[in-house]
Amino acid sequence: MAIVSLLATEEGGLGLNFDILETNLINLAIVIGILVYFGRKFLGNTLSQRRASIEEAITEAEQRKQKASAALAEQQQRLAQAKAEARQILAKAEESAAKARETILAEAQEDIERMKANAARDLTSQQERVLQELRQRVVALAMEQVEAELPHRLDADYQRRLIDRSIALLTGGRS
Repeated sequence: MAIVSLLATEEGGLGLNFDILETNLINLAIVIGILVYFGRKFLGNTLSQRRASIEEAITEAEQRKQKASAALAEQQQRLAQAKAEARQILAKAEESAAKARETILAEAQEDIERMKANAARDLTSQQERVLQELRQRVVALAMEQVEAELPHRLDADYQRRLIDRSIALLTGGRS
């Protein structure tokens, strides 16, 4: 009856009720009722679809997390292997460097010994050459001196004795 009285006007016919407080509550109740009646299935389906998509997204996120964790573990294992290989390579390089150093030092020592031997041979040959030149020079000077004094010392008597001695040497000492 209150609804009918609201719609009825003072003149006895239907009309509009301009009382805002009364009409808004009634309109709001009608709209909510219609929404609940017709929107229940639509809203229920929409919410269930939304829930299913959220659950699916959560499941996919968990799977991605597991895959990422597995990939991280694999990469950490690869990193550990790479570090181990790097240590091995470094150890081999240090060992090779030590061997190369020893080889170079040994070769350098051999070169030094060879140079010393060559220097000693060169020194010996230089000494022999100098001694030979000195001997030749002494012989040449002696020859010059003998040639210079020979005419003064070689008189006739000395020449005769020298010839006799030479003949005696040739005949075997029979003089």
